[in-house]
Amino acid sequence: MNNVLLQVNSDVMAIAADSTASAPVSIEQAVEEISKADFNELWSQLMSSALDLGLKILVALIIYWVGKTLINLLYKIVKKALNKRNVDPSVNSFLLSLVRVVLMFVLIVTIIGVLGINTSSFVALFASAGVAVGMALSGTLQNFAGGVMILLFKPFKVGDWIDAAGVSGGVKEIQIFNTLLTTGDNKIIIVPNAKLSNDMVVNYSKAGTRRVDWTFTISYGDDYEKAKAVLAQFMSEDKRIMQDPAPFIALNNLADSAVEIVVRAWVNGGDYWDVYFGMNERVYKEFGKHGLSFPFPQMDVHITKE
Repeated sequence: MNNVLLQVNSDVMAIAADSTASAPVSIEQAVEEISKADFNELWSQLMSSALDLGLKILVALIIYWVGKTLINLLYKIVKKALNKRNVDPSVNSFLLSLVRVVLMFVLIVTIIGVLGINTSSFVALFASAGVAVGMALSGTLQNFAGGVMILLFKPFKVGDWIDAAGVSGGVKEIQIFNTLLTTGDNKIIIVPNAKLSNDMVVNYSKAGTRRVDWTFTISYGDDYEKAKAVLAQFMSEDKRIMQDPAPFIALNNLADSAVEIVVRAWVNGGDYWDVYFGMNERVYKEFGKHGLSFPFPQMDVHITKE
């Protein structure tokens, strides 16, 4: 029995010795295998990331090239449209620059998104800044928008005579934010474009022709038919007055002290005031030669004795 136990113990000790001798070799192999596994995985990840980044950069370059091409095409279209509408050169360059900057900003944000950079905070920050600036410059932006509308749709142009915003004058210059009007006595009135684009504007020059209205008076007892014939002669002899449509002459009113005759005639817009003042002067000088008089305000007073 004792011999058996001794044999078993010797076998166990031999196995333990063999295990102790072989343990360092197994650990080194394990470390080596783990090291090899980590390096390969790291290399694989690096290669995958580099490939992904390369593809993103390639796509970004393609988007940039396509975007630049589209921006240049749109730029040419806008430029052609502005030139066709004869937009002022300074305004033309400003609008074209604005279009290019906005489109380039959109393109850059798109490329940043393709590269994997989060653009939501960037866009939100830009939008917040835009809202703040817009609120601070709301009146100025309204004037700018009004100027753009005026330049594009042309309700009036430089040289036209208009009534707008409670003032009247000739359009001297249309600027980005304001329009300059010149009055008859050579005063310069600066009108914000927001008012001109939102309020009623009377343009006396846009149609090309204008109707001149007069009201002439003769005394009671004068020959109305003769006065009418004399006025018709004056209208036909002035070459600046159009005969189609023909001048209109009629008895307008039987006033307290005078017989009022209304005369209407069509002329070119540029001849309006010359014809108006010239006809007034001729009537004053020549009515008396035809036996026609100008009445004065009068009152009959009757005195009775009691």
